[in-house]
Amino acid sequence: QVQLVESGGGLVQPGGSLRLACAASGFTENYYIIGWFRQAPGKGREGVSCISSSNRDTYYADSVKGRFTISMDHANRTVYLQMSSLKPEDTGIYICAAMELSWIAAPQLVCHAGAAHTWGQGTQVTVSS
Repeated sequence: QVQLVESGGGLVQPGGSLRLACAASGFTENYYIIGWFRQAPGKGREGVSCISSSNRDTYYADSVKGRFTISMDHANRTVYLQMSSLKPEDTGIYICAAMELSWIAAPQLVCHAGAAHTWGQGTQVTVSS
């Protein structure tokens, strides 16, 4: 079974930075897609960023392009999300998810909540002065 554990959340002032980590275990295949999603109170779950281990292709939501960077340590099965220039609207619970294996063959990187089969527990990110 696949298990995901997030860490790195916390309280940060606007303009600050945080680095989230998603440690994955239980994968039996060499290729996988890991994504970060976030959910604010009263809001729906949105895809923030995803990365594929097969070709290192990445996806970023328009709202975070230029500010967030996703990367992975394949050997340790850990995916990182470096968040810079944080804004109050970035506040929310950040959840790591593993996409269903069938999506690895898609021509474009899939980064949608409906494609995920396993979710982490989430880590709170609060951006406030």
